[in-house]
Amino acid sequence: MKRILLFLSVVALAVPLFSFAGCAGNEVPRSKYEISAAYEGGVLNAEMVFTYHNAEECDMPALEFNLYGNAYREGAAFAPVSRSYRAKAYYNGDSYGNMEIAEVSPCAAWEVCGQDENILRVELEKPVPPGGEASLTIRYTLTLAEVEHRTGIARHAVNLGNFYPVLCVYEPEIGFYECEYYSHGDPFYSECADYFVEFTAGAEYVVAASGAVSAATAAGSKKTYSMLLSNARDFAIVLSDEFTLSQGRAGDVNVLYYSYDDEDAAQTLALLEESLAYFSDTFGEYPYQTYSAVQTGFCYGGMEYPALVMLSDSLEKSSYEYAAVHETAHQWWYAAVGNNELEHAWLDEGLAEYSTVLFFEERPQYGQSGAELVEGARKVYGAFHTVQEQLEGEEDTSMSRHLRDFGEYEYAVIAYDKGLLLFDTLCDALGEKRFLSALKKYCRENAGGIAAPETLKSAFGSAGGQIIGWYESGQI
Repeated sequence: MKRILLFLSVVALAVPLFSFAGCAGNEVPRSKYEISAAYEGGVLNAEMVFTYHNAEECDMPALEFNLYGNAYREGAAFAPVSRSYRAKAYYNGDSYGNMEIAEVSPCAAWEVCGQDENILRVELEKPVPPGGEASLTIRYTLTLAEVEHRTGIARHAVNLGNFYPVLCVYEPEIGFYECEYYSHGDPFYSECADYFVEFTAGAEYVVAASGAVSAATAAGSKKTYSMLLSNARDFAIVLSDEFTLSQGRAGDVNVLYYSYDDEDAAQTLALLEESLAYFSDTFGEYPYQTYSAVQTGFCYGGMEYPALVMLSDSLEKSSYEYAAVHETAHQWWYAAVGNNELEHAWLDEGLAEYSTVLFFEERPQYGQSGAELVEGARKVYGAFHTVQEQLEGEEDTSMSRHLRDFGEYEYAVIAYDKGLLLFDTLCDALGEKRFLSALKKYCRENAGGIAAPETLKSAFGSAGGQIIGWYESGQI
């Protein structure tokens, strides 16, 4: 048996394996979001009926929800956009939004709290026993900032990521895990649930969404869409009155590409189809009926949600293609197999990066060599490693750190570039056949759940390699 020496200096082997409760497989009872929302003039008025299924082994007397929309408030402690990207994101100057909770019922009490008004805490009328259920109705208003970000009014589209209160993950040792909104990385961590969304907007808009549209009805100047999505950890919507829709298929999956400034839309659609088919064959079946990619205003390269990804309209062609494949890979690494993105961002980002390398490695027609991508990551990481040591007299390139402990550039280098190099090293050590077999196992056994570094270690160990440590930064 080949011994593989991998060192990621902070995690060691003491990282706990988080519970997969309530998410593994379509037959398992899940919590349910039923959202009725209407968008007009930069404001979303909504009512959410949330049915909580207690998959824990203890009574649950209260629930906590992440209010990601409050990160866009004036004076927010955890602003969603970093200083270096602020001018690009806020194209009309400073702009603000918020998520205002109007009513929660039935309940004993509720409050907006957390470190930055980022948590809705609801005391239930009575504790929910293990295996039991309780329903809440939450009425709220989401006011959008003019910002090219996950949630906001962009120049050509309206982005509605994280547009509803999201149940916090419950960890038995600490309780509900509260997610502050950091400007770098993806500050998200959620369990899978079922979604039933009714969304109303002006009839002039073309609407892209995570869920498959089961019905669309027009009434005067408005149009209402009914959408369904099962066993998913997020739901997102993007709408625009400039979208052109291109449609294709990858196996049994409907592939939808929404764009307003892409002269090569047919080529982009073909790339989306090809990458979805490749990852389905390589890692396991895509879990949803539809896959939507949306060109929109976004100050970074792209953003993943289950069955929907955002692609920034500011990217050049080669970067746009890279982002399209990377975000498609996230349908397996984050959407299907979840992880705590605040503490183990490299799990999904590193895997998405290396999956992108594998895709382009076999497709020279796109002009993005897999070997060159790996070498590029090696140079970026090596330079960062050297500079950090020279400036600070020491090096900390550990990967499993909380987002709060990373600088913006540091995060990108560690989560993306070092993550890519980690998996490239594993692939070289195991051989591609065993490496891909291990990833298939990892995906199959953890789809719908939440994985941790120990989970990944176990999958690769069972593939014939013995991971006895973590890869020292200076050795990559």
